[in-house]
Amino acid sequence: MTNTEHYKSLENMYAAAPINQIYKPSLTVSEGEAEIEIAISEEFHHSGGALHGSVYFKMLDDAAWFAANSYEFECFVLTTSFTTYLTRPVSDGQLRAVGKVVSKNKTQFIAESVVYDSNNKEIGRGNGVFMRSKMPLKSAKGYGV
Repeated sequence: MTNTEHYKSLENMYAAAPINQIYKPSLTVSEGEAEIEIAISEEFHHSGGALHGSVYFKMLDDAAWFAANSYEFECFVLTTSFTTYLTRPVSDGQLRAVGKVVSKNKTQFIAESVVYDSNNKEIGRGNGVFMRSKMPLKSAKGYGV
């Protein structure tokens, strides 16, 4: 499988994930990087009228995770830890998260991600550690389609 085919397979896998039927995100993967976009819906608000922190976390973790898995062609990687910083509230518009691998070795990947609002202002950031699992990527829903 070429790098381009792997990235496209990861994008297909993301689109096939049942959770993403709720958020309707788009994903672009390249070597060591991933970018996710989600349009904010009022359904994603907490009772105070702003975006719930779970959406920030999802975007940050997903962007970092796919950046990490861009380097791994055989196995599904797992998030082993993830730290999230919510820096600015937002209620509407389009969100964009960018994840980048900052370190990798035989056992783990370290990736960072930032989420931006429609005005390209940072609204959150995170970093995580990811490790290879025993689950083959080819067995993940949507991978390779």
